[in-house]
Amino acid sequence: MKSEVLSVKEKIGYGMGDAASHIIFDNVMLYMMFFYTDIFGIPAGFVGTMFLVARALDAISDPCMGLLADRTRSRWGKFRPWVLFGALPFGVVCVLAYSTPDLSMNGKMIYAAITYTLLTLLYTVVNIPYCALGGVITNDPTQRISLQSWRFVLATAGGMLSTVLMMPLVNLIGGDNKPLGFLGGIAVLSVVAFMMLAFCFFTTKERVEAPPTMTPMREDLRDIWQNDQWRIVGILTIFNILAVCVRGGAMMYYVTWILGTPEVFVAFLTTYCVGNLIGSALAKPLTDWKCKVSVFWWTNALLAVISLAMFFVPMQASITMFVFIFVIGVLHQLVTPIQWVMMSDTVDYGEWCNGKRLTGISFAGTLFVLKLGLAFGGALIGWMLAYGGYDAAEKAQNSATISIIIALFTIVPAICYLLSAIVAKRYYSLTTHNLKTVMEQLAQGKRRCQQQFTSQEVQN
Repeated sequence: MKSEVLSVKEKIGYGMGDAASHIIFDNVMLYMMFFYTDIFGIPAGFVGTMFLVARALDAISDPCMGLLADRTRSRWGKFRPWVLFGALPFGVVCVLAYSTPDLSMNGKMIYAAITYTLLTLLYTVVNIPYCALGGVITNDPTQRISLQSWRFVLATAGGMLSTVLMMPLVNLIGGDNKPLGFLGGIAVLSVVAFMMLAFCFFTTKERVEAPPTMTPMREDLRDIWQNDQWRIVGILTIFNILAVCVRGGAMMYYVTWILGTPEVFVAFLTTYCVGNLIGSALAKPLTDWKCKVSVFWWTNALLAVISLAMFFVPMQASITMFVFIFVIGVLHQLVTPIQWVMMSDTVDYGEWCNGKRLTGISFAGTLFVLKLGLAFGGALIGWMLAYGGYDAAEKAQNSATISIIIALFTIVPAICYLLSAIVAKRYYSLTTHNLKTVMEQLAQGKRRCQQQFTSQEVQN
């Protein structure tokens, strides 16, 4: 198939889909732990365990959703219908998750567990097909990274819209009534997210067609697991999502209890998000200049060094931390579009190896491990805060809790970034040169042994 140059409108439309997802996803990742502990009044230890169980169940549903999407047949394609028809229930359940009904403590915990689990499952219904959609809009590597760069610029903007505006909306709608404010704020943002998902549906087109999937699901899962580069991307996904999940979940606690200036939280978050926007925009020109694999692992190594340096910043050094969080924002979002392109590349690699294009299950499998990382990251925050004796009602936290918050914000992400750099440098082999070979031979109908590139040193 001759690759078609994608219009700016279609790139924006595709990006709007992820902007919508990030309006909800970033809000949940940043505020939901705080909402449950400080607004709804649920113990931190329970919230951590709930996050682990719900996200683990959600992760298990990802391969099922991917298999279902791969087998979908409609006049709108395989993946676009799920984006549109899953949008409304996704938004409604998000509002319910931020509701605070007057219940006993046990009732609150049951309500939170049910609504949060439903929210994660409906996110899967929308997001698995959306992510797979990026792999069938175009098969051209250059167009793909351009598409993903647009996606993450808009996704970052969506996340910024949600996370930066949330507290002003809370204060505007609820005033001193914080539960009402959180409910009203997320309701407004959910409506915006629904409109963005609808725009994504109407402005994108599925071009890369695969033969109808007739093989048993078990065989598809086996083929995905045998794709060694897919496994590597899965490992990288766990490390990178752990870094951003733990730091993001700890951010409000860090600003409140370490910097001692909770009133600057919105400004602190905005600084990070502005860095994200710049990082997303830099991904395309940097990967035009240098192999994306090289850019990926060098950036992760630098993130590890900077995150470690943040550990040594004195408490209440707000200006210094503003500088650090801006740089972290730039670098982290620089690697994110690259990582999603790497996911698409593994689909091409898998087709090259076994003749089967398994887009939906490939992305579903990667999101499965992503959500395992989210599950563990969210649980880790709750468990460590509970272990340290965190008490939202206290005016000051004990020294153990202070140390834990600092470690969650700095040391844990540093370890994750370092491991990601090592794995990418050592094991990921779909460099620009190697991928060009794969695409050329696919166009000619040729196949190669899966091990051809694995023994080659990555050229940087």
